[in-house]
Amino acid sequence: MTCLPQTTKKKLGLAIDLDTCVGCHACVISCKGWNTENYGEPLGDADAYGKMPNGAFLNRVHSYEVEKPDGFAQLAHFPKSCLHCEDAPCVTVCPTGASFKRVDDGIVLVNESDCMGCGLCAWACPYGAREMDPIANVMKKCTLCVDRIYNENLPEIDRIPSCVRTCPSGARHFGDFADPNSNVSKLVAERGEIALMPEQGTKPVNRYLPPRPKDQISKPSVTAPDVAETPDGFFNWLDKTLERLG
Repeated sequence: MTCLPQTTKKKLGLAIDLDTCVGCHACVISCKGWNTENYGEPLGDADAYGKMPNGAFLNRVHSYEVEKPDGFAQLAHFPKSCLHCEDAPCVTVCPTGASFKRVDDGIVLVNESDCMGCGLCAWACPYGAREMDPIANVMKKCTLCVDRIYNENLPEIDRIPSCVRTCPSGARHFGDFADPNSNVSKLVAERGEIALMPEQGTKPVNRYLPPRPKDQISKPSVTAPDVAETPDGFFNWLDKTLERLG
């Protein structure tokens, strides 16, 4: 079994804005694509077009109807992937040492060549963030796109996790939570965070930013024009919006 490092030099992770996520699943598709073609064993799909399809995903988005005090329902979207916990139980239960937490950046990974597919780490994870690949029979999990963020052959703008790069609403943010001046640390300090199952004592690195009260939501800096009055206005607005989102 693998021992966890007492501390890590960095705490790389994601800050996910639940106020901004629209549940489009772009992060799920980009994650599936990148991790099927690059790091480790491809993400397998068994009986993909049959009656009992089964596939491995490192990132999923769950949607729920939440009843509001006024009696109306609101659709809430909750993206879920590995939280790269500081006290990761998935690492300590692994009998072969395949699961480990990196000292330099705090990322939790699986050495797939050492994984025997016992599934103990999936049982130990309280967040259900690990999935057994149905083809390779090895455990798969989010790597924070470790093969992207350090890849100097990529343009600097692409050296972030695929899900973050793809998110059209800017709901996902990547950075170092050990640095109080990082973008993600500032977001958490400003907005607060939702603690996921704190009684488990896993100390997740990833954070969720809670929805804001309506009176705290600022108006968009670029408003949508009246398309009827300005035939080309919508496309000018769309271009500006996409540029603002990154």
